[in-house]
Parts: sequence; structure tokens; C-alpha cells
Amino acid sequence: LWCSMSSTSSASSTSRAHVAPGIDARSNASRARASSRAGASRARRTGAVPKDVKVDVAPDEGDDFFRRTVAVACASAVACANIASTSSAALVAMAMPATDGATEAYGGEFEFTTPPPTPESRMRAPPPVIDVVGIKPTLDAGYKTTQVSQKLTAGERETIELFNKAKGSVVYITNVAVRRDAYTLNLTETPQGAGSGIVWDTKGHIVTNYHVIDKANALKVTIGTDIATQKVYDANVVGFDDDKDIAVLELLDPEARRDAKPLTIGRSSEASVGQRVFAIGNPFGLDHTLTTGVISGLGREIQSGNTGRPIDGIIQTDAAINPGNSGGPLINSSGQLLGINTAIYSASGTSSGVGFALPSDMVSGIVDQLIRFGRVTRPILGISFAPDGALDQLGLGGVLVLDAREGGPAWRAGVRSTSRDESGRLILGDIIIELAGEQIQDSSDLYRTLDKLTVGDTVELKLIRGVDKVTTNIELDDVKDMKPPTPSTVVVPLRTKKPPGAPY
Repeated sequence: LWCSMSSTSSASSTSRAHVAPGIDARSNASRARASSRAGASRARRTGAVPKDVKVDVAPDEGDDFFRRTVAVACASAVACANIASTSSAALVAMAMPATDGATEAYGGEFEFTTPPPTPESRMRAPPPVIDVVGIKPTLDAGYKTTQVSQKLTAGERETIELFNKAKGSVVYITNVAVRRDAYTLNLTETPQGAGSGIVWDTKGHIVTNYHVIDKANALKVTIGTDIATQKVYDANVVGFDDDKDIAVLELLDPEARRDAKPLTIGRSSEASVGQRVFAIGNPFGLDHTLTTGVISGLGREIQSGNTGRPIDGIIQTDAAINPGNSGGPLINSSGQLLGINTAIYSASGTSSGVGFALPSDMVSGIVDQLIRFGRVTRPILGISFAPDGALDQLGLGGVLVLDAREGGPAWRAGVRSTSRDESGRLILGDIIIELAGEQIQDSSDLYRTLDKLTVGDTVELKLIRGVDKVTTNIELDDVKDMKPPTPSTVVVPLRTKKPPGAPY
């Protein structure tokens, strides 16, 4: 420990320790310690220096806790002696003066001891309390902080009114899993997910995302804007469309239907980029949370997290959407539904300013079908096809048909499946390159074109068969009429490892 130790006011100014200009005090002190160990011992034996001199100095890391030495550069031998007397330390050794030809510096070595450490002394000392002597605080028994009423702008008042009007139409949905205890065999309900939902009509229908209710054994719907008066009701699934991530629930309790307040449904086709929007939901279980933003883009395309099928016409917004907002409404300044919040683009899983909502025009059509039939009526070709990468390896575009289901639209139109000959060589089936006048480059194009068609339509289909181009007409069937593939028609995709037990 190198320091500059000064004498008290009673000591003379010549007794102050200092480092002489141009002199290396460290080397002086080192020589002092190296050359004076024997002198220190003699001083102790003769009684010239007290044996147990204590000083109020905290020990440093690496030093002996009970006895340490401090080396100081002194201006003279008298100064070193004065330091010993004024600092309650014992001068155990003093080196001969070192000189650079102009000045001299003495090396003094001082020794002190400290008491044994206690658990309290090892803890960090609390910060000192500043006490100004002679000044007392002024107390005012009648003091009270002055507060003023806030003044809201016209825009803020409109937002508050909009939120208070719309929040009653937003519900909190809990996905419950029913499990049996391994020891008691009792059934227990455990929440495994949560999200938001929208009151769709006065008949007790709730619209939300399919991924909110996926794999649920039971569904609980919380209705009410005040925590003290909120009620939890059971709900059943009316139907769902996992391709578009939409599900419709029905409240079972007649009282719940009376308490539910439907939201006004707007037209997403009238939305514009830059338009102000509001997202209401229950992020992280925090019910009825409002975030604001604008429409950042229209006509986006995302993939369904349930089936991988593309969903187009998506609304992009910078309103904060977090886990728990799924299924909640995205409304305009008039309180009308423009979309259902469904996904975010984020590496962390929280809002990054890029959120996506299903457009209300698409949602309305799907919800109507689910309420009427319990399922979605969607046209199909009746085929299974290879992954997009299979044709990329061959330098071709389009959709390679692996299997045309027997009795399906493609089978009736004469579409050929991929097969193997007697030698086990792969014979490619037809490749779809155009449907209803739309170019087909991959499976997304095929799905997108089918979404524009309806069941029963007869459209033109263009194929590549070997080296020839073939054109045929195909009548589209309903998805419910699709038959499952038979083992004899299942074809292993190109460059795919065969599963264990495969027949070929």
C-alpha cells in the first residue's frame, strides 16, 4: 500500500511525508524493506518501538490481516520519526537516503496490527450518513402536495371513448388441458395456453385464432371489463379452419350470451396504408390492453403455423402485438373490426413493430361457413404433390403430382400420378403449370389460385407430361369428398429417405 501520510496540526510542516521530485519512492521503500529487516527485529527486542501499536486502517487484499507494513518516502529521518508518533504506527526500519545528486529521500517502513476480523467487519460498510451539525430540518404540519386536473386533447378523448366502447367485446380465452393424476386417478384441469377473442354476434359466438384453442380439452371464456365483476363461462368449438387460423366458439350459458356485447364488423377492403388502428387484447394475461399504431402494409402473405398453407391479404401493422393478443381485434378509429391479430415477426417472441392481422373480409366469409356447416367448404383437386424442392433439383417449375386420388377431380380428368416401373425406377407424374389461367410455379401459387375458386367450378388445367404439354378440364370437389391415400399409391418423394418398414 503506497500512500502519502501527513502529520497532525501539531506536527511541523517538515514532518510531512512526500515523494521528492525525481526520486523513485517505490525503489527507496523497497530498499528500505530489503535492508532493514534485521534492524526492525533489534528495535523490537530493545523496546525502542511498541509491540502492539494499533491504527484504524482497513486491510487490503493480499496483505496480512493482523500485521502489515507500509513503506513511505520521508524528507528526512526526523520526518519519519514524526510520522510514527503522529499516526500510532511503529517505525520498524528506515533505509539510508537515496540521492540523484540534488535531493535526498529517506525510506521509512511502518508496522501496525489490526484486531481479528468478525462476520460484521467482512460485510460492506453502509454509506456514511451526512449530518450537518447545528442545522435542524424544518417541519410543516400543514404541508400538502398540490395536484392539478389533467387536460386531455380531443384526440385523447376520442381514443378513450373508443376503447371504453370496444373493450366489452373482447374476451379472455383460456386453453385448459384435462389430465389424470397418476396416484389418485383424479382428473385435474391445467391451463396450457391463453389468448383473446371477439364477441361476433348476440347468439354467443366467439371468434378467435385456431392456435389459441389447439389441443384444448376444455375452453374457459372470461367476460367483463371490471375484475370485480368478471365471470368465467364454458365454451364449445363450433368449427375451425386451421389453414387460415380461425376458430368459432359458442358460449353455453344463456347468461353469458346476454352479457356478451358484439363488435361492429368493418370492411378490410377499405383499409389504407397509414390509417390509424388500435389493437385490444390480453398480452401476457394482462386483460384489456390497448396499443395503437398505423397500418404499415396491405396484401402481405404469411404461412399458417398450423398447416404451412399460405395466407394472403394479410394486414401489417406497427401496433404492439404480443403473446396473448392472438385472436384480439384490430379496429379503426370508428371502432369497426378491420382484422384479427394473429402473428408477429420477431426473433425474440415479443413485439418488434411488425404485426399481422387476418383481414375482416376473409374472416367474415370463413366464420359464416363455420357457423352454417361447422366446417369450411374449400375446393380441391384431389391430389398429393411433392415438396417444391423436388422439381428445383430437376430445373423445372410447377407442382409435381405424386398421387391422384381415385374418384377425385384430378383422377377423373386423367391426371397421371408418379409411379415406379417393374425395375423400381421412378416415373414422374404430371406437372401442373397452370390452373384457371393462373401460372403455377410452386405450391403457394396452387393454394392461392384454389382460394379464388369455388366448389363445382370447371376450370382449365395445363400439365407437362414427359416432354409434352397437355390441357384438360377439371371439375373441383369439396374438401369433405377427398379420400385418404391408399398404401399402393403412396410415392416416396425424390431424395427422401425411406421410412422404416416401407414396402419399397
